[in-house]
Amino acid sequence: MAALTEQISLARTGSPARKKPGGLGDQLFRAASYASALLVLLFLAGILASIAYGGWPAFREFGFGFVTSSAWNIGQEQYGALVAIVGTLVSALLALVIGVPISIGIAVYLTQLCPGWARKPVSMTIELLASVPSIIYGMWGLFIFAPLFAHYVQMPVSSLVEGLPIVGTLFYARVPSGVGILTAGIILAIMIVPFVASITRDMLDQIPTVLRESAYGIGCTTWEVVRHVLVPQASVSIIGAVMLGLGRALGETMAVTFVIGNANRLSGSIFDPGSTIASRIANEFNEADGLQLNSLMALGCILFVITFVVLIVARLLVRRVKVA
Repeated sequence: MAALTEQISLARTGSPARKKPGGLGDQLFRAASYASALLVLLFLAGILASIAYGGWPAFREFGFGFVTSSAWNIGQEQYGALVAIVGTLVSALLALVIGVPISIGIAVYLTQLCPGWARKPVSMTIELLASVPSIIYGMWGLFIFAPLFAHYVQMPVSSLVEGLPIVGTLFYARVPSGVGILTAGIILAIMIVPFVASITRDMLDQIPTVLRESAYGIGCTTWEVVRHVLVPQASVSIIGAVMLGLGRALGETMAVTFVIGNANRLSGSIFDPGSTIASRIANEFNEADGLQLNSLMALGCILFVITFVVLIVARLLVRRVKVA
């Protein structure tokens, strides 16, 4: 009789009675969640405080001139971050210009055009690129890609554009060795393609099929479906993927150190060697001391600020796309 009464009660209410929140288990779970979030913030604050403390002597010695100066003379203890900042930004932007269209093309191919039997092997191959260590990319870029790039790209292009205005400055290599800003950008583009392509593919797969079928039903071509249906629907996620790739490109160290040339000079040509913040720290940190060490710590602080600015820009873009 009691069981029958309980069944009737459950049938009327539609669900069994739940315990009110606020028990010991809920309190422990809430405290653990707060502690985890606070721990991440403490780690972040600790990292920022340590590099800011280490770099403060350099900022105090050179002031704002540390950011605007291109000098880096260890013997005279004159240090400036301009060359490394420009190299970091230019190589990362080149990586986006090269890598993002390829990544979106891969994602569109996998979701719209790829035959079923080839989809899984192609996807696994793209994801496998993400697991390759960066030093392997650097070694391949230095010993295999750079000589080929110098022989088949830098030398012919330099001969073709020599003496031309603007183009002759941008694509002329004084010493066509294969290493340089553009080479670093190409290697970085290869490295960010798996991340951007995988995220974009997953987002395109989640778009409801009825939207695509409706577009095809009214006579749209594949290009029109991609341009007017898929990309607008996944635009927020694509922006997030691009910013993730940009963050990877800004902070990459070993691969860039191998192929950028590590020259402390500003040049109008993207074929010429340069330097990035990460590559300079990797090259000099082990033997640095005194003001040089402080300057390297200041470079790390600047890289942290650049990454933070990129995050803010990503947030603003995502918000703007959502509003639109």
